[in-house]
Amino acid sequence: MTSVLLMALFAGLSTCLGAMLVLIWGRPGRRSFSLFSGLAAGVMLAVVLLDLIPASLRHGSATQGLLGFTAGILLMVALDLFLSSESPVGNWNYTYLKMGYLIAAGIALHDLPEGLAIAAGFVEPGHLGPLLALAIALHNIPEGMATAAPLAAGGLSPLVVLFLNGLVSLVTPLGCWLGLLLTHTSPLFLSPLLAMAAGAMAYIVKAKLLPECLRLHPPMAYLGLFGGIVLVFFLNLFF
Repeated sequence: MTSVLLMALFAGLSTCLGAMLVLIWGRPGRRSFSLFSGLAAGVMLAVVLLDLIPASLRHGSATQGLLGFTAGILLMVALDLFLSSESPVGNWNYTYLKMGYLIAAGIALHDLPEGLAIAAGFVEPGHLGPLLALAIALHNIPEGMATAAPLAAGGLSPLVVLFLNGLVSLVTPLGCWLGLLLTHTSPLFLSPLLAMAAGAMAYIVKAKLLPECLRLHPPMAYLGLFGGIVLVFFLNLFF
């Protein structure tokens, strides 16, 4: 269990890496942000199609898989609706701080089902657990960038920005710990959890990652997307 939680912590701490990149070099350019977001989208999409859905069907029925997949999508939609609000008009520091806090809260809530997904992946024999941790780690880097930029613009010191991102990072291993408890309590939880992770990650790709990276720089976005899919394909092929 310790090694699994350490992998989940590694995935969560990628949020801090994204924040550090912004604090050191400033907000990334359109090309680099699109490439990295596209890479994260490609990895997550390939993991959903090649690993999560087949593993869910191996451990349960198609009905369980469909219900879990739908639950994952609905969970992410509910989180988005809960956190959506209009920012106040103006250029005051409060505007940036509020935006940063909202993004941080959203990422923290998103990280909980991601931790559950990592736990379910490690219960499944093979390489699914490390693949999920890699996919979520890649996804968390641009999220850390998105959190750090408005908080820094709002006047918070770099140490405080990193501290807040560190707190957000801890939600992933917390979700992983809860997932391990559920799957060890009853194997019946494994199939729905895998499918729920697939639904949540599919929503993140469709509603968040792809629209943003395609808006900024489509060629780099498609390059990253293709690279992420190929990476997971070869990992599946050789490992």
